[in-house]
Amino acid sequence: MKVLVLGGGVVGVTSAYYLARQGHEVTVVDRESDTAEETSFGNAGQLSFGYSSPWAAPGIPFKALKWMFQQDSPLTIRPDGSFAQIKWLLQMWRNCTPERYALNKERMLRMSAYSRQCLHDLQSDTGIRFEGRRQGTLQVFRTQKQMDTAQIDVQALSDAGVSFELVDGDHLTQYEPALAQVRHKLVGGLRTPDDETGDCRLFTHALTRLAQDLGVQFRYQETIQSLQRTGGRITGVKCASGLLQADAYVVALGSYSPLLLRGIVDIPVYPMKGYSITVDIADEQRAPVSTLLDETYKVAVTRFDQRIRVGGMAEVVGYDKTLNPRRQHTLELVLNDLFPGSYTPGNVHFWTGLRPKTPDSTPIVGATALDNLYLNTGHGTLGWTMSCGSGRLLADVVSGRATAIRSDDLSVARYHTVNQTTQQYRAATR
Repeated sequence: MKVLVLGGGVVGVTSAYYLARQGHEVTVVDRESDTAEETSFGNAGQLSFGYSSPWAAPGIPFKALKWMFQQDSPLTIRPDGSFAQIKWLLQMWRNCTPERYALNKERMLRMSAYSRQCLHDLQSDTGIRFEGRRQGTLQVFRTQKQMDTAQIDVQALSDAGVSFELVDGDHLTQYEPALAQVRHKLVGGLRTPDDETGDCRLFTHALTRLAQDLGVQFRYQETIQSLQRTGGRITGVKCASGLLQADAYVVALGSYSPLLLRGIVDIPVYPMKGYSITVDIADEQRAPVSTLLDETYKVAVTRFDQRIRVGGMAEVVGYDKTLNPRRQHTLELVLNDLFPGSYTPGNVHFWTGLRPKTPDSTPIVGATALDNLYLNTGHGTLGWTMSCGSGRLLADVVSGRATAIRSDDLSVARYHTVNQTTQQYRAATR
């Protein structure tokens, strides 16, 4: 079957790879000159299989109000003049209940665990390299209140069978020796030992080459204008160069997916703007060995081979990709505060990207009401983490195969059955 995959980020490329593995004739279409040139370019570098948590959580609306008045706030909301923004914020607010948080976290952990398995299979099969490390994630807490609040996540991790360890302040250096310099600032941490790290862009480029070896074609610098629909089917993709046609169509355009799908499929995906800096390591002894999450600033610090990537922040500001120098200041502040002397100030690559966020934080993967249109989008900050699992699951759905994990509640249909899904969860947990 001929399949068009729209989008050349990590999710689009993994989708194409697994579709080709199943024997399909696949073409990837993207507006950039190479794969991983937008959101997959400079993400935080984490494969957070265990630390997969919904942003919509109990207490978040109150925290969001407090953050709005902080200089280094991890969250910024600025009206963009669209109804989509208001609708998305209301939907996210409705997901900030204990029941929906637990339901959404289970979905995320399910997909993340499957994705970890798929990535390891891929590494075994191909030997793909991307400066990867398997040394876990350490979430560090600066206050006892943060440590106490972590018990909510601990329970969810325990229920999902995810390995974790609560670490007191005196034992943080067992995993990150350089934190000895700042021991007095930290109360403790939560470690998920099965989490991994690496450069998402390197991974995507390597997988692009593997996909090409399987016959996948890549059409770069191709502007996608609209989907052509006849009845209950998509009959083509209108591009600046002409009409592209196939038997099946996969939309994996990240934050831009809802713009293309407008009037065809309504998906609650909104661009969540994030930032990162990348620096060269100046002193190995002062640098991290794996990856940390600073709970106070909601910032991740990740070690590559000879570089450090610091990423985070969330701005609900529409499709604005302007670089805000205050955000660079915050990212460097966190790096200097936790790992002083690890890099040379001034030699910093500053980047921003738009992460496709759903109000329940779970990606949208699967079929639609149109019988040859499929979606793989809405992964938020966990696009790379969930890419292999969602790519393989998507390929199974397109091929009409049984999926390895439950997938009926991952498609866009779940937004039309929210009440029914919540009732099912209540019944299952009584």
